[in-house]
Amino acid sequence: MTEVTLVKNLNPEAPLMYMAIDLSHKSWKLAFSDGVKLRFYNIEGKNLQALKEAIDKAKTKFGLSNDCQVVSCFEAGRDGFWLDRHLKSQGIDNLVVDSSSIEVNRRKRNAKTDRIDARKLLGMLIRHVGGERKHWSIVQVPDEQSEDLRRIQREMERLIKERCGHTARMHSLLNLHGIVVDRIGGKGWATQITRLRDWQSQPLKPHLRAELLRENERLILLREQILTLEQEKQRMLEQAIETYPVLNQVKQLMLLRGIGKASAWLFVMEFFGWRQFKNRKQVASLAGLTPTPFSSGDDSREQGISKAGNRRIRYMVIEIAWLWLRYQPQSELSQWFEKRFAKGGKRMRRIGIVAMARKLLIALWRYLEYGEIPKGAILQS
Repeated sequence: MTEVTLVKNLNPEAPLMYMAIDLSHKSWKLAFSDGVKLRFYNIEGKNLQALKEAIDKAKTKFGLSNDCQVVSCFEAGRDGFWLDRHLKSQGIDNLVVDSSSIEVNRRKRNAKTDRIDARKLLGMLIRHVGGERKHWSIVQVPDEQSEDLRRIQREMERLIKERCGHTARMHSLLNLHGIVVDRIGGKGWATQITRLRDWQSQPLKPHLRAELLRENERLILLREQILTLEQEKQRMLEQAIETYPVLNQVKQLMLLRGIGKASAWLFVMEFFGWRQFKNRKQVASLAGLTPTPFSSGDDSREQGISKAGNRRIRYMVIEIAWLWLRYQPQSELSQWFEKRFAKGGKRMRRIGIVAMARKLLIALWRYLEYGEIPKGAILQS
C-alpha cells in the first residue's frame, strides 16, 4: 500500500527540505534537514530577511536547487499566525502545531534547549510528511477576517473579568469596615460614598474614600467599553451581513429558543464560522468534550472529558445545556437528560449535563451545516 503524505500540494518526486522553527521573543532557532543531514541556524526574532537567507543557505549546503519544495512547522503560541501566512505567501507549506500534543520524555529530569526543541519538531515533521497521523495535532489557521472578528468577543471577555475584579475589590474594602451595600459603583455612586458609615457609625476615612472613588472611575470606564462592544455587535448584526456573511450563522442560531446573542456570537466566531468539521467526533474533540478512558490490565476506569480543546466553547455549551433544559423541555435532548440523569444526585446531574452539552454541540453543528433542526426543538416566535 502506497504511503500518502499529509502535506498539501506536495510532489513526492521533487527534492524536499524540512524546516522547524523554535520561536522566542529575541531569537529563533532554525533546524533544517534534507532527510539525511541536519543543520541549525540562529537568527534574530521576526527578521524575515534573515529567515530567507537562512533557507537559501541551507538549500546550498544540502545541494538543493533554489526552487525545491520546503515544508516547515512551528508551535502555536504568542506569535499567532502571521508567520504562517508569511511562509505560505513564499510558497512554503507550513504547519502550526499544538504544543500540548508534542511527545515528551517521561524521565524525571529532561534536558531542554532551543536546539533540542527545534530538533524534536524537525523529527516529528519528517514523520508527519511520511504519513504518521496521530503523533501530534495540527492547528487549523483562521483567515484574517475570521481572526479579526474574534477580537470583539475576546475583548469583552477580558473587560467583564476586569469589571468583576473592580466590584469585588470595592465590596472587600467596604467589608473591612463592616459595610454591606446591595448595589455598588456607577456615576451616582460618588455621592453615596459620602453617606456611608462604618461599624462605629463614622464616615469613611479619607484614603479609603479616595481609593473607592478611583476604583469607581475605572469601573465606570469598563461599563462604558462593554456597552460600546455590545452596541457594535448589534450594529453588525443589523447592517453588516453583506460585509460579514458569517453573521448569518449567528442569526440562524438565535432562532433557537434558549440561545441568545452572546452565546450565538461565541459559537460562530470561535468555532463554527471558519472551522471545517468532517464528523461529530471532530466537533466534540475540538471542544475538549471527548472521553479519556484508562484501561491497563484489570484496571479500567473513565478519567472524564479530555478538556484538550477550546475552553470558551466548552464553558459556553455547558451553560447553554442548562438553559436548553429550561427553554426546550420537549426536545429530544432534554427528554434524554430527564430519563438518564434528572432523578440522580447532584454529581450525577453534573456528569449528565456535560454529556448533554456534547450532544447539543453536535446538534448545533448539524443545524448550521445541514439545516437539521434539533429534534423537538422550538424556534423563536
